Amino acid sequence: MIDLYQEVALTRDLPEYQLRAGDIATLIDFVSHPESGEEGCVLEVFNAVGESISVIVVPLSAVQVLRSDEILSVRSLAEAG
Repeated sequence: MIDLYQEVALTRDLPEYQLRAGDIATLIDFVSHPESGEEGCVLEVFNAVGESISVIVVPLSAVQVLRSDEILSVRSLAEAG
């Protein structure tokens, strides 16, 4: 289970938001699907210096909890486009 305000990693590329699998965001809310589909989650995405750059909604299956055997890296947002 993923907790609110926990950092999560994307499990897939989201080109419409210029985000890639492995990018990190903060889970800020859960939302029900309007037609009884998969539950969604609201994510806030920050840049490397901690500034909020977007708030997006994705299916719960598009995120995973961070693990202790993973490391963070940095890339330019422009690289995703």
